[in-house]
Amino acid sequence: MEIFYILDASAFINGFHPTSKNNYTVPEITAEIKDFESRMLYDSAVDDGKLTVQDITDEYLEKTERIISKSGDILRLSLPDKKIIALALMLKDEGKDVKVISDDYTIQNTLKIMDIPYSGIITDGIKEIYNWKKVCQGCKKEFEENYPFDDCDVCGSRIFKKRIKVKE
Repeated sequence: MEIFYILDASAFINGFHPTSKNNYTVPEITAEIKDFESRMLYDSAVDDGKLTVQDITDEYLEKTERIISKSGDILRLSLPDKKIIALALMLKDEGKDVKVISDDYTIQNTLKIMDIPYSGIITDGIKEIYNWKKVCQGCKKEFEENYPFDDCDVCGSRIFKKRIKVKE
């Protein structure tokens, strides 16, 4: 079966050279590709017809956000990251065999939870799944991911994102 690769900005930044025509990304990653060499790699992949820039529907973005809100990864993912994950989910739902190319550990964590294959270019990838919680530095109160403030409503201390290992 053909594999369809979904490419994050880190794929280009770390030197991934698309060889087949089964490579996809989202429009938003162009803002994350800043250096000249990575931009040349990206542009030539598009020009050579080896990269399809595909936007995703709101339905898949919402579906992805529901999934990642459970793990807390929503706290750490940018919009382009969420769209890369949503694109993988969309192509998978279309019956395609997908693999995401990304060195971003948060993206990999989310893909592992969703059982979508991935690999990095310069990293081996994650070995375990982690969730994230908002926790007060002072009194240790836990907050919902959508808590809008940076300080605790009980003691006034700073709120930080804490990594929690998930047992598989």
